[in-house]
Amino acid sequence: MRDGLVVVDKEPGWTSHDVVAKLRSVFGQKRVGHAGTLDPDATGVLLVGLGRATRLLRFLQAAPKVYRGTIQFGIATTTLDAAGEVTQKTEMTFSREELVVALAQFVGDIKQIPPMVSAIKIDGKRLYELARAGEEIERAPRPVTVYRFILEDFGESKAGFPTATVLVECSSGTYIRTLAADLGEALGGCAHITTLRRLSSGSFDIDEAHELDAIIANPDECVLSTRIAMRDLVQIAVDADTEKLVGHGRPITVDNTVYDQSGSYAIVGPKGSLLAIYEARGNELVADVVVAPEAGE
Repeated sequence: MRDGLVVVDKEPGWTSHDVVAKLRSVFGQKRVGHAGTLDPDATGVLLVGLGRATRLLRFLQAAPKVYRGTIQFGIATTTLDAAGEVTQKTEMTFSREELVVALAQFVGDIKQIPPMVSAIKIDGKRLYELARAGEEIERAPRPVTVYRFILEDFGESKAGFPTATVLVECSSGTYIRTLAADLGEALGGCAHITTLRRLSSGSFDIDEAHELDAIIANPDECVLSTRIAMRDLVQIAVDADTEKLVGHGRPITVDNTVYDQSGSYAIVGPKGSLLAIYEARGNELVADVVVAPEAGE
């Protein structure tokens, strides 16, 4: 069984689950999962964990994301993207300056209402399942953070129905399609996302992502170690004696270290392999996830 991370450049038309299913076949193992769902029409960085790395996916999921998207103003759809049916057409006229001002309103800590086509579960059912059945239910707003919302191009020449290319850096859980729809409303009309590409997830960016054909051709060359998978965490190297404690999930201490009580730490053994993720508790570190073979997996 392979343990590690594959940075996939997802193609349009594939669901995130489709990619996972394909890589199960490619690597010949069942233990495969992904961090951070991408919609079928969206492309770009999808992080896929193999083997023990699947236990680390929640740390990858929590990382900030960067997207580039195209917004069509004046047209609303049922899914808030190009895959849905048109529900409204309203001619809109605004300047580049007015658009930039509107973008700034969505930078910082904001609240979003999740779209009905999202994978969030309410009362045990995913919203997209309810949407497919023609149901729409009330959803509570959720807090997210938008770090950057930058205008890259503005197609104002399209009279009544302008378009814009934007760059968004945001926290995990942010819905870009909702951001686009809310932006359209703020400008006095409506909007939807026509194209969306995830450029990065944490420090893993599109330049190190592999298309599926490349992974199929050379699967082993596309796998990063579990240690590299956790490169965004502070890494602490331990000696052989401490490695034995970590393998059994025992608390450890590291001399002259001040711990961030809200932080997670990647514990690395003397041979350079990832042993576990630990969290600070008082003056010691306690096990959160142990991935070392000594843990008996």
